[in-house]
Amino acid sequence: MKSTADRWTREETEALKNLSTPFKIQQFLDDCEYNTTEETRSARFILEHKRAHCVEGAIFAAACLEMQGRQPLVIDLQAIDDDDHVIAVFKQENCWGAIGKSNFTTLRYREPVYRTLRELAMSYFDLYFNTLGVKSLRAYSLPCNLNRFNPMEWRTTLNDLEDIGYYLDNVKHFPLISRIQAERLEKATQLLLKSSMMGANPAGLFTPGSGKKTKPKA
Repeated sequence: MKSTADRWTREETEALKNLSTPFKIQQFLDDCEYNTTEETRSARFILEHKRAHCVEGAIFAAACLEMQGRQPLVIDLQAIDDDDHVIAVFKQENCWGAIGKSNFTTLRYREPVYRTLRELAMSYFDLYFNTLGVKSLRAYSLPCNLNRFNPMEWRTTLNDLEDIGYYLDNVKHFPLISRIQAERLEKATQLLLKSSMMGANPAGLFTPGSGKKTKPKA
């Protein structure tokens, strides 16, 4: 249930309802500036400022999906020597799709054609790599319903929502490939690497080997 303190204005409600399909939500996020700060802001902040990184994009998309009568669900895609990626997920005709904000063009929208969350996560695998082209995706989490964060007023608060990211870091994840498979992976081609970073904000790109993850996926 939505928090009673988590109220939208009439203008905000109209704006969110205009994003009436998952793909329209994705188009809004594609038009947003990529946020390279360490903050994690609410759906209201993203709507007003049109700036987001992947966690914020997932929060915003979840709020919009809720306006459509869906559950506000997000999952975490876990990577090695790279940033994790958080996406909002939705079901249509019993299949999963996803909405995402990313510095990488290849890690955004997915049509609702995947029968399981594992299938959905694997659709990102070959296109999920760091700036050296090393394929880095390793695991995915079960869906997290953002209603668990209603006391934080995640839809409309002006406070930092970094605890959502910390929670997603620590929920149960399921491996996508084995250690042996990981050792045999080929790098992404230079053409694919270049095309996937078209329009990327360099300040938001993960530095391989640094050992430090930023909140957003590169």
